[in-house]
Amino acid sequence: MASAAPMTEPHVLARTKRRLFPEADAEGTYAVVDTQFSTDTWLDGDDRIAPEIHEALAPFNHVPIGSGYPDLVGVRSLDSDLLAVDRVGDDQALIAVEAKGRKADGTVDVEQGIVQAYDRLHEANAAFVAAPTGAVSPSARTLARELNVGVLGVAADGDVEPLEAPRFVGPPPTPESNAIAFQASAQGVAEKSFGLNHPKNYLAYPLAVSHHDETAGVLSRFVVGATDSARTGAAFLNLIDDRPDGVRLTPLGREVVRFALDRYGTVDAALRQFEDWKGSRQRFYDLAPEWGLLARRIVHAYPATELLVEELQHLHEDGRSAPSLVDLVAYLHELRPSFAVELFVRGTDEARRRVLTQEGELRREALADGNVYHAPTTFQLKAMLYHAGILTERGREPHALDPTEDVWALRHPV
Repeated sequence: MASAAPMTEPHVLARTKRRLFPEADAEGTYAVVDTQFSTDTWLDGDDRIAPEIHEALAPFNHVPIGSGYPDLVGVRSLDSDLLAVDRVGDDQALIAVEAKGRKADGTVDVEQGIVQAYDRLHEANAAFVAAPTGAVSPSARTLARELNVGVLGVAADGDVEPLEAPRFVGPPPTPESNAIAFQASAQGVAEKSFGLNHPKNYLAYPLAVSHHDETAGVLSRFVVGATDSARTGAAFLNLIDDRPDGVRLTPLGREVVRFALDRYGTVDAALRQFEDWKGSRQRFYDLAPEWGLLARRIVHAYPATELLVEELQHLHEDGRSAPSLVDLVAYLHELRPSFAVELFVRGTDEARRRVLTQEGELRREALADGNVYHAPTTFQLKAMLYHAGILTERGREPHALDPTEDVWALRHPV
């Protein structure tokens, strides 16, 4: 519609993201902004995007939802004021947002944003258009209600008010939307998902929880001193449920304890065996075959592992049995671009802007620099896959990583 507004799309989107995702690191939430907003300027270079706006918008990725690429894609449990009907339960919702701000001619095309947002409902649970409040006409609100699109009015002072609330819909998941949902889940690849590079440190955590003494003290005595990292990794592998009111064993974690009791009789005896393995650099699968097999099953149940193993198998079938890290990421980006970026590339503004163009294309030359990679994947996760008998080589610390020589190969391709 022809209505002047002071805010351009980057400003509208930054304020919308702060409203929808006020705590970037909150449990069960994750959001990315489209790579077109990683540019330094807007409106054909006439409007410079301030660093604080970039910081609010990051991380960037190019995620296809519907027939296009939403300005923002995220996962969280929506507040009641953002939905037309209260939902039963606290399940996360995949959210798509189209932002509309002042164009070069001074207009704000809210209706176009509503139609774009409607297209995203084929693969999102809720879709919104965000625009300056004064640019949202009654007819635009009527159109949004008819199409089940939410409308977020962004005021000049930064407040974001829901003008129209959509109904929650349940579309089938897609590989690309799953990439964002995975990052928001308890098993996503967060900055500190795997702080330790040996699966035994996580396998032992359920044993320490089951011990009659204090968990951290038991773990520190028998297994590893970095107890916080062990707890975080055990949660990511779904061995424990790390709740605000305390740690609880998951069904998988209880099965680890049963396994230990079956072979050692007591938790104490099992932990003393772990104490004997302290400092060993031997592949865990060879050092302790039964525990190694258990570790393999647990690590393989981690969603990212299944993806990696399947695609490495496909590369083997194509005659590339020992791809480098660069080759693997480039290959994954062709098939599963969102997952490739979320799994391997650091979430910082600098790393994403180096690796991806504004159109979401991959800059392969940037992949030769180890500094752009996500260490929990290329170091800790890869090391665990090595110890579990899945990969041929262990992971490397970021300062020692040469992506062009870092081999990702299955130990036993089929």
